[in-house]
Formats: sequence, C-alpha cells, structure tokens
Amino acid sequence: MRITARQLLLYAVSDRAWSNSDEEFLIQAESAIKSGITAFQLREKDTDYEHFKQLAEKIKPICEKYGVLFIINDNVKLCKEVDAHGVHLGQDDLDISSARQLLGDKIIGVSAHNLNEAVAAERNGADYLGSGAAFVTSTKPDAGAISKQTLSEITHGVKIPVVAIGGISESNILELCGLGLDGAAVVSAVFAAKDIPLAVRSLKEKAALVAQSSQKQ
Repeated sequence: MRITARQLLLYAVSDRAWSNSDEEFLIQAESAIKSGITAFQLREKDTDYEHFKQLAEKIKPICEKYGVLFIINDNVKLCKEVDAHGVHLGQDDLDISSARQLLGDKIIGVSAHNLNEAVAAERNGADYLGSGAAFVTSTKPDAGAISKQTLSEITHGVKIPVVAIGGISESNILELCGLGLDGAAVVSAVFAAKDIPLAVRSLKEKAALVAQSSQKQ
C-alpha cells in the first residue's frame, strides 16, 4: 500500500472561491497546511493547464515542508510533471490502469459513490477512496448525498483507506462516527473559515474521533 490511513485523517481539497487572487489563495493554503491537515488536493476545474501547473509548483514545496501529502485532482499529466505524491480520479477520468502505467508507484485515489465502484477501484489498483457526497454540498450541487449505510458498505467492502467527502463541516463531521471511515475530506470548512488554523485544529480533533470510532474489526 502506498498510503496509510493516518495520512488521510484530514484531507483538504482546495477551492479558490473564497480568495480574490492567487496570492490570497496561497496564503490560505499554507495556513491550512501548516495548521495540521494531513493531505492537500489541488483541485482546479476552471483554469488552463499552465495556470494549474503554476499553482501546483507553488503548493508542492509548502506540502513538502510540513510533511503533507500533495495530490493533484484529475490531471495525471500534471501530477507526473510536477512530481506530486499522487492524483485523485473521478469515475469519468482516466482509468486506473492507464494512470498507473504513467505514474508508476505514485498514489492513485478514486471517487466511489457505491460499493460496486469501490470494489472495482480497489481491484484495479486504487490506493484510497473518496466517497460521498456525505452531505448535501454547495461545492458540487449536482452531487447528491449518499446514505450512511452506503458509506458503511463501502468502507467495510474494501481494504484500502476510505475518506468521506462532500458538505462536511465542524457541525456535522461527528455524524460520520462508526461508519468505518479513515478520515474526512473538507473544502469550505477550511477555505471559507474566518480562522483557518482554528478550523483545521477543530476539524482534525473531530476527524480523529471519527477514525477512532470507525476501527474495522
């Protein structure tokens, strides 16, 4: 396994919607990274490749400085070019086997919305799963929430680590206790926070409770 569950405890997924410039975004990102997140996914849906690359090249050394996993969303080529730790693929992105041929031993995470997708991803070589939406989310309004039963089926149906994603906040994260999850992926709970360090510390404490309550027997 190329990744440990502990490395996924609090997984921040970037969103520049709450910043007015790249500079402000990078300040927010570094604040989150140094405050205790365990993995950082750079997600850029609305920019070109060169801009995506520029941001990646600035985020990577910050992650390295604080020992945080650096994951690129969707773009296998960019992951390889900037030598990120890994890539996260959606169900409609490049297939896992093709990504593995290009990336070798790098981490490959996959989005899974049900048990069948989860089992297939594990069988095809995924290193971890991101499952959700755990709650209704404004970040992906077209992504309907999946049930806690489905989350539990996913976590107990595979051996690789699973994090919940989608609409997770300080007010609802503890609802994920007991489902077998290894961590939580958060977006607005970090990047929209008025006090990012405080938000990260609080979320990490609660994510630890989720993981501790979810130890698979």
